[in-house]
Amino acid sequence: MAVPDTFLTLAAPAAAEPPKTKGSRFIGEAAPVRTEAEALAAVAAVRAREHAATHVCWAFRLGPGGPKGRSVWRTQDDGEPSGSAGAPILREIEGRDLTNVVVAVTRYYGGTKLGVGGLARAYGEAAGAALDAGRPARGTVRVPVVLRFAFADTAPAMRLLDAFDAEVAEQTFSPDGTQLALRVRRSHAAPLRAAFVEATSGRGEVV
Repeated sequence: MAVPDTFLTLAAPAAAEPPKTKGSRFIGEAAPVRTEAEALAAVAAVRAREHAATHVCWAFRLGPGGPKGRSVWRTQDDGEPSGSAGAPILREIEGRDLTNVVVAVTRYYGGTKLGVGGLARAYGEAAGAALDAGRPARGTVRVPVVLRFAFADTAPAMRLLDAFDAEVAEQTFSPDGTQLALRVRRSHAAPLRAAFVEATSGRGEVV
């Protein structure tokens, strides 16, 4: 089965605060991210701003990455009972089939214990509200392809860029010709390689 080369994420950060749960405030914040470092930086920014909060719990999901489209995820309960915060937040992300997204939920304790079930519902509700407040956006999975060709083959090689929705990451010239470092849709990579070999009559090189 072919691996999809598009995914659903958020277009911009979003936030929401559902009504208090037995006096506790739960503030959900969601943001699009590309890497684990970006996700952790987003959480750190929330912690710095909400330094008086009782807990800042979070989850992120990245992907679809790898040859089989596997996603990468992490959760953090930040002192709440195990599984009562990070996991419900992640379920809200997965339930909307979103990826490349981080969600942090800040809790200000209201004086009444909620129990594991109550916490899970409250964290999930805040995460879901933040995600629903955001605008979905479609992203594209791209992979690197490097083409090398002589100057005489420039015209046929360049015509392929539009045909295969290829983005030029870097272009290098040398006495021997041109090297193009491209990023192409994952599903276009193999057809592009074949078309390039044909267009240059086998003279070009695919790295």
